[in-house]
Amino acid sequence: MEELNAILQQKIEVAPGLCIFRIAPLGWELPEFKPGQYCPLGLPPTAKRVPYSVPEAKYCPPDKLIKRPYSIASSSSQNNFLEFYIKMVNNGAMTPRLFALQNGDKLWMREKVFGMFTLDDIPKDKNVIFFATGTGLSPYMSMLRSHLTTDSGRKWAVVHGALNSWDLGYRDEIIAMEKFCPELKYIPIISEPATEPTPWTGKVGFLDQVWKDRFVDQVWNEKVTSENTMIFLCGHPLMVSGMEEHLLADGFSLHTKKQPGSYIKEKFG
Repeated sequence: MEELNAILQQKIEVAPGLCIFRIAPLGWELPEFKPGQYCPLGLPPTAKRVPYSVPEAKYCPPDKLIKRPYSIASSSSQNNFLEFYIKMVNNGAMTPRLFALQNGDKLWMREKVFGMFTLDDIPKDKNVIFFATGTGLSPYMSMLRSHLTTDSGRKWAVVHGALNSWDLGYRDEIIAMEKFCPELKYIPIISEPATEPTPWTGKVGFLDQVWKDRFVDQVWNEKVTSENTMIFLCGHPLMVSGMEEHLLADGFSLHTKKQPGSYIKEKFG
């Protein structure tokens, strides 16, 4: 079994079952990475699970690390640790063990990063809309932290959906970014406003409603088209597939390494 080569530097609870993890290498240097990429993490099957989880749905071989890929949320200029925004899956193999870790505990982290879900191939004069549900926000945080102050000439919008307001991770940070960067617009949307402790005054429903209402057109005061905007999709598969239907109907096309297009989706999850 591979050596545990990293340490949990800090665990920050956003909401129950929703945490930010900062993980540092032990005795090796973090590789350079592009905002939007991901890195696999691993734990042995013998690692304890959180007590409130249920038995894992799939068998885990006792002689192999449990490994899962997670999008990096930290800035590409941060070289002391990698940050991950992760939701716990109660019957999962990896996350109940990951959430049981305490600061200072060891785990495995791949010494290489992966992924094509980046801004690399996107013309710098194209505006960008990030659509995310839940922890699908992770790669966008890396992009915003790395590019927001350097990529002048484009408008940005973050459309983030969750069940409730307390599930909107990084909300305060994005609001602060919005105040200092007029080119950025933050559009949080929740689907269960009735359970909010105080009345929710923001948008209600699902992400595709933001698209159907042409809400970004309004806040940008500019019509969003496939010629002037690149759409990023990351999160729940139903959101991604639903948004794809709308985008294709409106003349957008999938961006791939071989064929440039006007929307891109994360595929590793």
